[in-house]
Amino acid sequence: MTSPTLPDYRSRQARADYVDQRLAELYPDTPIPLDHRDPYTLLVAVVLSAQCTDKRVNEITPHLWALADNPEAMTRLSISDIQQVIRPCGLSPQKARAIHELSQLILERHGGNVPSSFAELEALPGVGHKTASVVLAQSFGVPTFPVDTHIHRLAQRWKLSHGQNVQQTEHDLKKLFPREHWNQLHLRFIFHGRAQCTARGCDGTCCEICRTLFPDRKRRVRTKKA
Repeated sequence: MTSPTLPDYRSRQARADYVDQRLAELYPDTPIPLDHRDPYTLLVAVVLSAQCTDKRVNEITPHLWALADNPEAMTRLSISDIQQVIRPCGLSPQKARAIHELSQLILERHGGNVPSSFAELEALPGVGHKTASVVLAQSFGVPTFPVDTHIHRLAQRWKLSHGQNVQQTEHDLKKLFPREHWNQLHLRFIFHGRAQCTARGCDGTCCEICRTLFPDRKRRVRTKKA
């Protein structure tokens, strides 16, 4: 009697294909973690999420939206008014100034509407590549693959990228996965990184996907920080 042939995950593409399939099974629904009403409130929420948990942002934004949930109303607030509300998110002086200034520029340059291109978004204060990617993916359906610390960690544990930074990790992941999967897949990575393959709860040997891809792995994976 022959023993069943085990899947061969030695190639990076084979591992990516398995990850794509399994994450879709584990997380068929991909709700956006940050509560928002429209592209503008999502943009502000993503700015607030820098070095802050989505949970904390979602606790704060209802208080901010009660004062201002559009660029015109936000510019009528002072920077100190904004800072007072968002203080629990951390980095409040910088974030308050960025939110006030980006709201002014959205009014002046874009007629009050959040722009839908990388160049225009990244020209706004406080908006980097990752923030622009999230807004484009989740508000406008543009295929992007925003990489946060969860995705960077999982990509290394699953040997999908050896990137020294999130830019290289993003480049590697985009080559491995179908473009039409990017927007949902980056959220599925995040959900798995928060629920199972956590920074402390899994060291590259514990979660289901780590065990499946690397059944003989004995040593913990040391993640190169972004």
